[in-house]
Amino acid sequence: METMTHSAEDSKATVRPTSITVGIDVSKHHLDAARYPTGETLRVDNTRKGHSALLRWIGDPGRVQRVVFEATGPYHRFLEERLAARGLPVAKVNPRQARHFAEAIGTLAKTDRVDALMLARFGALLEPPVRAVRPEYQVQLCELVAARRALVKDRTATLNRLQTLSIKILKRHADHRLRQIAAQIISIDDEIKTLISNDPVLARRQQVLMSIPGLGVTTVHTLIATMPELGSMEEGQAASLAGLAPMTQQSGTWRGKSTIRGGRAALRQALYMPALVAMRFNPDLRRVYDRLVASGKHAKVAIVAVMRKLVVLANALIRDDRIWAPKAA
Repeated sequence: METMTHSAEDSKATVRPTSITVGIDVSKHHLDAARYPTGETLRVDNTRKGHSALLRWIGDPGRVQRVVFEATGPYHRFLEERLAARGLPVAKVNPRQARHFAEAIGTLAKTDRVDALMLARFGALLEPPVRAVRPEYQVQLCELVAARRALVKDRTATLNRLQTLSIKILKRHADHRLRQIAAQIISIDDEIKTLISNDPVLARRQQVLMSIPGLGVTTVHTLIATMPELGSMEEGQAASLAGLAPMTQQSGTWRGKSTIRGGRAALRQALYMPALVAMRFNPDLRRVYDRLVASGKHAKVAIVAVMRKLVVLANALIRDDRIWAPKAA
């Protein structure tokens, strides 16, 4: 029998596993996974049993650089928890960003397997940040705030529809729906208050944010729910995450208008009216608005700047764990 000998260095090189990146395309019923750079793929059901099979296929967490998947609402939540519990580094990415990457590398076909391979390559080349899984109370808070936002939208639509109705029974239905919406909003607000008051960290965040002139309880709840990173970011990061950082457009001698885009749209919508209120009652923010308008900026541009200042201020106050106070003259 032929035998082979290896040096110590050769043995180490042989047993040391190659690091991999795993991409997972998540759908309601299936999970399609792919390894990079090997290109191996797997399809399992999006169930607890399927998750266990996927974890066995992924193997040793120590050789996994990232597990990358797109945010898909309720379809990825349990999977994310299972991956984190196994000690795997999870990176949840924006679907639009992933699609742009696919187009950039010339991947025009779109199937579940192709998307899984693309996500694995995306994770290996661009190294999206790995973040901790949100705790259960944060998930619940986000669901409650989103449900309240949907009810407010429904209320506005019902009020608009009521103005055009002429049949009595339809008017009664609309009135009944408005009363129903009002009761549901109250019950959701009570649930949010209970959830926050039962957690000392969230309760303190609410106290700090409520001290900022212009921020009401609904906006504060939206900030706590949709921006849990507050207090852990730099100024520019906070503004960018909210989609309020101006994007410069220039090429050579051409200078275009700076615009805002991306970020968390629900947060921007929640900050618009508070920014108008803050300009009346917060002298620091009023000076920001007046200075920009005096320099020739459009009023809406100045309002966006105030919204950005609100987010930066909220981040700074939570980071320093202090209540807002006006600046000394």
